[in-house]
Parts: sequence; structure tokens; C-alpha cells
Amino acid sequence: MPRTLEPDGLEQLAAPLPRQLATLMRPELPSLAKEIIDEIRRAIPEYGSPMQGPYVEALHIGVERALGHFVEQIADPSAPRERHEDTYRRLGRFEAQEGRTLDNLQAAFRIGAQVAWRRVMRVGPQRNLSSAVMAQLADTLFTYIDDLASLALKGYLDALPAEELEEHRRRLLHLLLRRPTASRRAVQELADLAEWDVPEEATLVAVPHGSRIIRTSLDPDVLADLTGADPYLLVPGRMTADRQRMLAEALPEGRAVSGVSVPLSGTADSLRWARQALALVDAGIMDDGPVTRCEDHLIELWLLSDPALVDQIARRHLAGMAALNGGQRHRLLETLHTWLTTRGTAAEIAEELHVHPQTVRYRMRKLEGTLGERLTDPGSRFAIEVVLRAMWLRRRNGEVAPDEAGGQDAADAATRSGEAREVREAQVTREPREARESREPRKSGEARRGSLSALDLGTGAAAATDAGIRAG
Repeated sequence: MPRTLEPDGLEQLAAPLPRQLATLMRPELPSLAKEIIDEIRRAIPEYGSPMQGPYVEALHIGVERALGHFVEQIADPSAPRERHEDTYRRLGRFEAQEGRTLDNLQAAFRIGAQVAWRRVMRVGPQRNLSSAVMAQLADTLFTYIDDLASLALKGYLDALPAEELEEHRRRLLHLLLRRPTASRRAVQELADLAEWDVPEEATLVAVPHGSRIIRTSLDPDVLADLTGADPYLLVPGRMTADRQRMLAEALPEGRAVSGVSVPLSGTADSLRWARQALALVDAGIMDDGPVTRCEDHLIELWLLSDPALVDQIARRHLAGMAALNGGQRHRLLETLHTWLTTRGTAAEIAEELHVHPQTVRYRMRKLEGTLGERLTDPGSRFAIEVVLRAMWLRRRNGEVAPDEAGGQDAADAATRSGEAREVREAQVTREPREARESREPRKSGEARRGSLSALDLGTGAAAATDAGIRAG
């Protein structure tokens, strides 16, 4: 039976490879080096020509020393590594000094590993290597190649000027925002060049154009593009209190808006929301401050994300209001907005609006006549509430329809006259609530909740009116 080389004991994966392997591998090195160099020059144009020159010379040195040192480590794992490590750091520095990326050198490492493994697969069975030794040799080979790539990367980064490292970070930032999203491998490779740890999630930050930013106040892991018309930052992780303080210090004379914290695949959305919120802050619709967080204003962002669409919803659900003049429409919508948002009684709504409770009842009756069943249909009522909330947010910026900004016309005056008449009648006919309730049959909750027409919105029975407004 032919003798095979086996690693000793159960700890074969942790133990060194059999030293006899070095003796079997040395005769293969010259032809293997030539095969690797030929394959690299065929696959990577930069190494293909000219036949002479520093690029090709570096390729020969790198391949021959890598193979020689790999075999030396098998023969004697305690052999010195310093000279070998310095060779690959120098290869990385050479790529940086020549103004190239590390892509070609790392591709050459991968090709070298593939060619070497093909040779092992061909020669191993001929030399009676067991499957266990072959598996251990594969692990050792690919780990060795990864170490070479890491050494070259370190040398490359050491040789990069500060502005080049910053350029890698800008490229990485743009890659993270690309749609469709880049592959995890592409992100990781560029992140290695940028010396940046890839997080699970990030928060994008929009900064006003022309803001003075103290770069030294930014945390080292913050990516920034401050050169365009719409500068922005990427903050790894969530927008914590410490991160907010950091942004406030970096923008001593300005402000910033942080988007929602998202996985890296959602960074473009986070930046879009941050820029939308920044525009709302500039318009005075959102509260200003050193750092405004989108996560505190999600409803406002949603309601104001498409004003034209909100206007279309308003036309469909508030069509009956078009016949009213601006002043009438404003007062009725203000009353309806307060009722929908507070669900209060007539007295509570009146206190909120600084009017008489009977004025509230008059307006609600007017609204019922104008909007009809839309006030009792859940879907329509939700749509109306969305529209009114959006309108009130827009009014914070002084957005008022042209006919609402003018003076009162005849119809407006008539409306005010009707409200005043309702108040006078209420004052004449008012009597103690206990006396009224003792004479009037109690209305059921179902009757009150059915529709606004089931409510007593006239001058009598104020208690029933209040209950109806609350339930409606």
C-alpha cells in the first residue's frame, strides 16, 4: 500500500502542515511561478505590457517571493517573517505611488491563489497526499493569500496622502447612495481603502448650502461630501445624543437635519427625507434648531411630501366648500379641524377658537349642510382630516389661498350676521341645564352618533349638542 502524508492527531486543522510537503513542493515552484505570471498578465492588461518595466518587475518579485516564503513556512513555521511582510507592504506602497488603485494587485493575488490550487489538485494525488492534508493545505493557502492582500493594503494606505484617503471616503459615500444598491463586497472593498468600518445602519444628515463646518469636530467615522450645492453627511448608526452634540459643535453658526436611521440599503431614502425636512425648516413649517430629527416629524413629512396630491384629495372631499368665499371657508374649516383633532364639546371647541359655543353649533350645522354624508363616512372623514392637517401645517408658512387673504364680501358678512343671530337667540332662550334635562327625553348614544343631523345644533338643548359634537 502506498504511504500517504497525514497530519498527526485530532488537532490536524490547528497543527502545522507535514514538513515533508515542502520537499514535494519545491520542484514545482519555478514552473508554477511562470504559470501564475502568464495567467496574471493575460487577465490584467496593466501587467500585460511592456515586457520590461517596474510593473512587470514588481509582479515577478511578488509571485516568486510569495511562493518561496509559503514553502519555507511549511518547512519551518518559526522562520522569520519580517522581510517577507515588508515586501508586500512595499508592493502596496508602489501601487499608491504610481497613482493606481489596489484593484489590480488584489486581483493578481486571487489569480495566483487559483492557479496554485489547480497545481495542488493535479500534483497532490500523484504524490499520494490524503484528502485531509489537501483540505488543510487549501485552508492554509487561501489564508496565506488573504494575509498578503492585507499587508499590501496596509502599505498602500500608509502611502496615501490625506486628500486621497478623503477621496476614497467620498467615493464610498456616493457608492452607498447609489440606486440600485451596490453589492456588499463592493462596499467592503472600498471601505477598506477608506479605512472605514461598515455599520449595519446609518443616518444621513442634510446641511444647508454655504454652512461653515468645523471638520475637526466631526467624529472620525463620519463620511462627508461638502463640495456640492447640497452638502450632506453620513453618520454610522443611530442619531444619539452624543452624535447630535457633535453636529452642533461642527456647525456652530448653522443647523442640520438628520434623516431616519436605516440599513445601508436605505441611505438614499434617509437623505431624501433629511433634505425634504431641511426645506420645511427653511420655510418655517418645522421647528428650527441646531439639529432637527426627521424621526420627530414623520407625520409632517408624510403630509407635506406631495402638496399637489393633497390638493387633489381636498378637491374631492371638500368640493362643497368651493362655493363659499375665503373668509367663510377659513372659519368653517378651522372649526372642522378643531373638532376632528380635539373631539371636544361645543364649549371646549369655542374656548379653543375664542368664539361663543353657539357659534360653534352654527358652523357645524353649516358644515353638515355643505359636506353632507362625508362627515359621517369614516374614509371621507379620515381624508378630510389629512387635508386639514396638511393645510394647517402649510399655513405656518403663511400659505393662504388668494381669496382668503382679501376683505369680507357680502356672503362673508351674512355668515357673521347669522352667527351673531344664533348667539343672541341662545342668550334669550338659555335656561338652567338641569331644568331642560328634566323636561326633555334623554337621547340614546346611537342616535347621537348616527350623523350630524341627529345632533341638536340649534339654540336649544346645549347638553345634547355638546355630547353630539364629542361623539360625531
